[in-house]
Amino acid sequence: MMQRRKSRQVTVGDVPVGGDAPISVQSMTKTDTSDPEATSAQIFELAGCGCEIIRVAVPDQTSAAALSVICSRSPIPVIADIHFDYRLALKAIDAGISGLRINPGNIGADWKVKEVVKASREKRIPIRVGVNAGSLEKRLEEKYGGPTPEALVESALREIELIEKQGYEEIKVAVKAFDVFITIEAYRLLAEKVDYPFHIGITEAGPLLPGAIRSSIGLGILLREGMGDTIRVSLTAPPRDEVRVGREILQVLGLRRFGPVIISCPTCGRCRVDLLSLIRRIEERINGLGDLRDLSGVKVAVMGCRVNGPGEARQADLGIAAGKKSALLFKKGKIVKRGKLAAMVEDLMDALSSWPNISSRRR
Repeated sequence: MMQRRKSRQVTVGDVPVGGDAPISVQSMTKTDTSDPEATSAQIFELAGCGCEIIRVAVPDQTSAAALSVICSRSPIPVIADIHFDYRLALKAIDAGISGLRINPGNIGADWKVKEVVKASREKRIPIRVGVNAGSLEKRLEEKYGGPTPEALVESALREIELIEKQGYEEIKVAVKAFDVFITIEAYRLLAEKVDYPFHIGITEAGPLLPGAIRSSIGLGILLREGMGDTIRVSLTAPPRDEVRVGREILQVLGLRRFGPVIISCPTCGRCRVDLLSLIRRIEERINGLGDLRDLSGVKVAVMGCRVNGPGEARQADLGIAAGKKSALLFKKGKIVKRGKLAAMVEDLMDALSSWPNISSRRR
């Protein structure tokens, strides 16, 4: 069993972060924030697929002006992402945001940070000190010869100290880099210095597949070492993919349960069914069941080969072992039906729809 790092807790809207709270999944909208309709629509989409906290970029006054509408509509807490102009942070706070991210590398002079802290303290809005390797202060790049773990940590500690001097400790902190090992070492170093909750991620991780792999390795190591109170997977992909990858990382590590676990074979020359299409159909059907927390931990095997298929299906809670002409439906290790594949899929979905947790909640 992994031991989670002990951290204090802050609250972003109605979502606790740190302490013994569940590790939350974040994403960031990829719309133009100045368009409240498009941004709100994307937030609702992400909330529907399991995003628990959403961050929006606030690059200009027009975007800041749209925040009041976005925040009033959002079903999940909204964090404003601020760079360069501290006045945007002040406007975002007035607009009703639930959290703030500032970048020590570009937010500017200490007095500007003090103004932001003062406004945040009045409304008890948590501040994330978000250090990125790509926007590190020039003096630290020169001191350390680049964005080293030590440089990232020094940047974070200085900003944290500045906020603390204003009598405010509602702080989260992140020290991110594209390089997995720089990121890991930075968090390790920071964990020795502070007990604030950690927002973890691998920044600018890349397109969907390489980015998901890079993020899974980096976040997996950090989470396995007990670090991380909220996560964001940064992908050049639709934000729903960020949420999906983040949830899966947490579920694989046993840190959260979001829904059923699907077991399926990779297919080979022994497979006699179109397993890829079958899996997609079953995933779509499962996602249509609604609150998948009711199916948390349920193992569903969908196999297309007689070598491992029956064994995997037998070990799952529910499973289909499909052959060329027929398929078997397993439940809790026993064959309960045999017939055509399409019929077995329907029976599988019926069994999931009437699973004890779901049926008791829907009565």
